[in-house]
Amino acid sequence: MSAELFLEIGTEEIPAGFLPTAMADLERLVRKELENARIGFESVRTFATPRRLVVAVDGVARGQERQEVTASGPSVAVAFDADGQPTRAALGFARSNGVDVSDLERRQTDKGEYLFVCKVVEGRPTLELLPEMLPRIIGAIPFKKSMRWKDLDIRFARPMHWIVALFDGQLVPFSYGNLASGTFSRGHRFMAPETFEVTGLDQYLEETQRRFVVVDPACRQEMIREQLAEVVSRTGGRLNPDEELLDEVAFLVEYPTAVIGGFEEAYLQLPPELLITVMREHQRYFTVVDDEGRLLPRFVTISNTRAEDLTVVQRGNERVLRARLSDAMFFWKEDRKIRLESRLDALKNVVYQARLGTSYEKVMRFKTLAVELADRLAPDAARLTERAALLAKCDLETGMVFEFPELQGVMGREYALLDGEDPRVARAVFEHYLPLQAGGNLPGDDVGAFVSIADKLDSICGCFGVGLIPTGTADPFALRRSAIGILNIVLDRGYRLSLPALVSRSLELLADKLTRPSAEVSAEVLEFIRLRFFNMLSSQGLPNDVVDAVLSAAFDDPVEALQRVRGLAAFREEEEFAALAITFKRVVNIVKGGVDAPVQADLFEADCEGRLLAALQQVNGRFEQYVAEGAYLDALRTVGELRPAVDDLFEGVMVMAPDETLKTNRLALLTRVARLFQGIADFSKIAA
Repeated sequence: MSAELFLEIGTEEIPAGFLPTAMADLERLVRKELENARIGFESVRTFATPRRLVVAVDGVARGQERQEVTASGPSVAVAFDADGQPTRAALGFARSNGVDVSDLERRQTDKGEYLFVCKVVEGRPTLELLPEMLPRIIGAIPFKKSMRWKDLDIRFARPMHWIVALFDGQLVPFSYGNLASGTFSRGHRFMAPETFEVTGLDQYLEETQRRFVVVDPACRQEMIREQLAEVVSRTGGRLNPDEELLDEVAFLVEYPTAVIGGFEEAYLQLPPELLITVMREHQRYFTVVDDEGRLLPRFVTISNTRAEDLTVVQRGNERVLRARLSDAMFFWKEDRKIRLESRLDALKNVVYQARLGTSYEKVMRFKTLAVELADRLAPDAARLTERAALLAKCDLETGMVFEFPELQGVMGREYALLDGEDPRVARAVFEHYLPLQAGGNLPGDDVGAFVSIADKLDSICGCFGVGLIPTGTADPFALRRSAIGILNIVLDRGYRLSLPALVSRSLELLADKLTRPSAEVSAEVLEFIRLRFFNMLSSQGLPNDVVDAVLSAAFDDPVEALQRVRGLAAFREEEEFAALAITFKRVVNIVKGGVDAPVQADLFEADCEGRLLAALQQVNGRFEQYVAEGAYLDALRTVGELRPAVDDLFEGVMVMAPDETLKTNRLALLTRVARLFQGIADFSKIAA
C-alpha cells in the first residue's frame, strides 16, 4: 500500500528568477533520492510562490524494495588452509557479511576460484529513511546565489521560517538549521498570516486558497491573464502582449490582483521603447496599446494583495511611475541640446576594457572593419556604414542611457533621427546590437549588419588576444552570444566571406593591444566560432556526425559550409550512401595525407587503373561545376559514380605494392579521388 510524501519549505521572499529552476531542481533531487533508496513512487509535483517551495510525491512505497546482494571475497586458496579449515580471511569475510562460513559459495572466475556471498537485504521503512533524506534534498537545491543567516551553518536562497514534512499524513521529524519540521504552514503574509495544520496535498491546496495563497504558478499565471483581459477591456485598448513578463510576475505574487493605472499624455512624446522599458523593466507593469499598436497612457500592475480600496494601490503606483517618467523627460530634453555625433570624442575617456583601450579606440577599429566589409559586399552602403559605426556607441554618453542602460541603441537611433541622420544610419545604430538573445531579431539592413559583425568580431578577437577567454562557467563579455550573432547575421544575409581572412584583419587592427601571438589567437577564435556553428546546426536537427564531417573538412565561408552540410545530410539518406562511405573511408585511410605527384598512365599494370583515371576525368568537370553552383547534393552524387571503379582498383591491384614507383603512382591516383570529396567533408567522421 502506497502513501503521499509532502514537503513545504517556507522562506522570506525568493527572487522570481530563482523559482522555476528551483522547482525543477527540487523534483530532480526528490526523484534521485527515492530511486537511490529503492523506494518506489508514481509521480512528483512541485509548486512555488515567493515564500514557499513545495513538493508532493504520490504513490510512495512504505518501504524499500528487498535487494539481493552478491559480494566477492578472498580466493579459495587464501580462504582455506592445507587441512581445508577456514583461515582468518574466510572468517572475516563471512563475519562482515553477517553469514556463516558454510553459507559462502565457491565460484570459478577468470582469476581462479573465489568465495562469494549471496544474501537478501530487507528494506527499511520509508518513514525511517525520510528524516535522513529530506535534509539532504533541502541542502542540495542549487541557487544562483544563496545566503547564510543568524549564526547558522546552512545556506539557502533566503532565510527559512518553517518546514512542513509529512508522510501519509504523519510528521517526518528532522531538524534543519534552527528549524524543526512540523505540520503547520502559513497563509498570505498580510491577508492571512496565521498558521494552519496540513494533512496532505489536497487539503493544503484548499486551505492555502482560502488563505489567499495560490500555490500553483500555472494557476496564478492563468488568473493574471484573465484579470489583465478584464481590466484592459475597460480602457478601450488592448494588452501589449508580454509572455516573458507574465512568467516573471507570476512568481512575484502569491495572490494576484490586477490594478489599472494611468499617466499624463504628455509623456507619450517620449519614444515608445523608453516608456515600455521604464514600465516593464523598472516597475513590472504591463502596457496598453490601441488597435494600431500605439501606446496608450495606461498600465496594469499586479498587486500581491487584494486591498479594500484598489484606488489607493493605483495612486501609489501612478506616483512612482510619474517620478520615473519625469526623470526620463528631463534626460530626453537635456540630451537633445547637443548632437549625437558631438559625443564621439567623449568616448576617449570611457574605458572599454583596461587591456583593450577606450570605447573610442574600439569604435575606430570596428568602423574600419565594417567599411571594408561594405566595400567588399555592398559598396553602395560603405558611406552609410562608416557614419553608423561612428555614431554606434555615442549614446553611451547620454544622460538617458546612463540612467537606463538597457536603452543603449534605442536612444542612439532616436537621437540620430532627431539630428536628421539618414534613416538607415539611425536604424543601424540600434540594429548593430542585434540579436539581443537566442532566436532574436537580426539586422534588417546591410548597414546595421556590417557594423554588428565588425563590433562583435572586435570584441571576440580583442578578448582572446589579451587572454580573456570564456570558460565553462563564465563568459563576462558574452563572446559566445557574439559569435552566434555573427553566424546568424552572415547566414541570414547570405554574405559570402572568409572568416579566417576577417579574423586576421580584425587582429591586425588590434595589433598594438595583443599580448599573445596573432596566429595562436586566430586559430583559437576560429575554433571558438566553429564550435558555436556546430552547436547551432546540430540544434536545428542536422546530424551531428554530418556537421562535424563538413566543418572538419573546411570552415571558411559559413554560407558555403551550410550548403555542404545540407547536401551531405540529404545524400546520407540515399540508398548508395552506406557503401560509398565505406569505400571513401578506405581511400582516406590508405592515402592519409595524400601523394602530390602526377599520375603516370604508362605505369598502369591493370585495366582497373586506367578505368579509374578515365572515370575521374569524366566526373571532374561536372563535379567542379556543381561545387561552383553550391549544388553539393549533385556534386556528391557525381563523386559517387567513382565507387565501382575505386572498388575494382582495390580488387585488381595491390595499392601498397613492393615497387615504390608503382605504389606512389597508385597512391597519387587515389589522392585525386580523395581530394574530390575531402573538400566537401571528412568521411572518416561519418558514423557507420
